[in-house]
Order: sequence, then C-alpha cells, then structure tokens
Amino acid sequence: MTSTAANPGRAAIAVRPGQRRARRRRLLVVFGMLAPALLGLAIFFVYPLLASVYYSFTSFNLLSDPVWIGLRNYQYLFTQDPNVGTAALNTLWFVAIMVPVKLAFAFAIAGLLARARRSNGVWRTLFYLPALVPPVASVVAFVFLFNPGTGPVNLILSWFGISQGPLWFNDPNLSKPSLLILAVWVMGDVMIIFLAGLLDVPRELYEASSLDGANGAQKLRFVTLPAMVPVLVFSLVTGVIAALQYFTEASVASAVASGQATVGGGGSLVAGYPDESLLTYTQWLYERGFSDFQLGYASALAVLLFVVASLCLVFLLRKVKAFMPEESSL
Repeated sequence: MTSTAANPGRAAIAVRPGQRRARRRRLLVVFGMLAPALLGLAIFFVYPLLASVYYSFTSFNLLSDPVWIGLRNYQYLFTQDPNVGTAALNTLWFVAIMVPVKLAFAFAIAGLLARARRSNGVWRTLFYLPALVPPVASVVAFVFLFNPGTGPVNLILSWFGISQGPLWFNDPNLSKPSLLILAVWVMGDVMIIFLAGLLDVPRELYEASSLDGANGAQKLRFVTLPAMVPVLVFSLVTGVIAALQYFTEASVASAVASGQATVGGGGSLVAGYPDESLLTYTQWLYERGFSDFQLGYASALAVLLFVVASLCLVFLLRKVKAFMPEESSL
C-alpha cells in the first residue's frame, strides 16, 4: 500500500474537494451578510440610474407612457436650452470657490482648536453648533440678517458710516458670496473631521521635525499635510459632490429674498433670483422635471450631472495622487 508521505500529490488531491466546499460555505455566508446592502444598492441606486438613462432618450411627462426620441433631449441640452449654461456656470462657481474656501476655513479653525489648551470643549461646541441647524432655517436666518433694509448687518455697517449698505441676497453680484458666508458659518461638520485627523498625527513627528530645525510652515508642509491626506481627499471629494448638487440653500435664498415665500409657509420658489445668479444645475433640473413635467429631459440633465461628477472624482483622485509624496499616495 502506498503511503501519503510517498505520494504527496494524492494527499493534496484528496483535500481539495473539502477545501472547495469550505470556500463555498464562506462565500455563501459573506454574500448572505451582504445581501441587504446589495439589495438596497440595486433598488435605490442601480435601478434608478438605469431608469434615468433610459428615460433620457424618451419624451416622458409622468402622465403618459414614455416615447423613444433618441438623442433629442441631449441635442436640446447642448444646443438650445437657454438656462443650462447659466446654471452650470453658477454651479461651477460653488465648486471652484465655495468648496476650497470652506475647507480652508475649517482646516484653520481645526488647527487652532488642536492647539487650544483652555476651554477646548466649549470652543469645539460653539464652532460645531451651526452645523446642527437645518439648512432651511440657516438660510432664512441669513436672509434676515443680511436684509438690505432692516437687517442687523447693514445696521452695524451704518455705525461705521456706511449708510447705504449692500443688497446682499438681492444683488446678483453678492448673492453667491452671501451663500459663501453661510457655507463658512456651517463648516462645523468638516471642522470636526479635520480636528480628529490633526489630533491623530503622531506628536513624535513634530518633535523630530523641531529637532531638525523645521519652522511652522515646514511642519505643515512635510508633517501635517502628508498625514492628513486621507482626510483632505475625503473632505474634498464629498465637498465637490455636494456642491455639484447644491440645491436647498440656493432655492430657499431665492424664494425668501424675492418675497415669494414666507417663513410661515406659502408662496412659490423663484429659481435663480436675483437675475438667475442663484440658479444652480440641480434647480434647473428640478424645474424642468417637476414644474414643467419634462421627466425625459430632466433625466438627461441628471445623467450629464452623474457623468460630470464621476469625471471630477477621477480627476481629483489622480491629481491628489500625483502631487502628494509617495508615503501618502492613494
């Protein structure tokens, strides 16, 4: 009789069926645990995405069956829509200006709080509290504060000799900067993430850099930023995606500042007031889809937004990886 020691190949072959069965059981367990998440992903993401792609090639108004029209929606989007260009440029302003400014202020405040030695918890709470305010309430409060006639901000400016204060949300040139101020005020959620990342940087690295004669700027460049790369990338990507979908604040500011909506309810949204300066891409998508009931064209707008967001994500990840040191590359 031949022993397994004399023929190890036979022993390995004998074990393989058992290994396959064990591997199958493990895979079944894993897929069973992932089933709820996968099912939710399929129902709430994959299916709506595929349905939007299909409807973007149709004429659909929710009241009748969709009619296939090919590329007409996309042709109208790129060549004939009078407002999509303005909406895209306004959205680009929020992406290119609001996101970096908000992240810079949040990072600066987090750096100050990381160095604070007294009343640290109180300051963290004060800077984080605005992030807990609902967006609609924040916008209504800011429109009241920046009211050109009776707002407290212009009243304070009058004390310094500025009798005719800015129009703020009623001025097409200042409406977006006014929302930028609001975005900086509610930066507490990003600030907390940055603060956690800063507190997680090993103190030994700062001590070693001090022994090497590094100053504050060099410590920031060669110690803090490389250690914060994952946090910075996460905040940048989520900030850009949120800015591409900027809707609530701009819509409420337009409605309240125009006087067509009141705090107690009633009225209607005035998209883009004043002079379409606050008309964002998602606002225009909403107007065409749910005010004009052009769901096919709105789906084309949504598909284009998804493609642009995906390209921005790939671009940001590639650029961040190219400019960061190898130790912190993604």
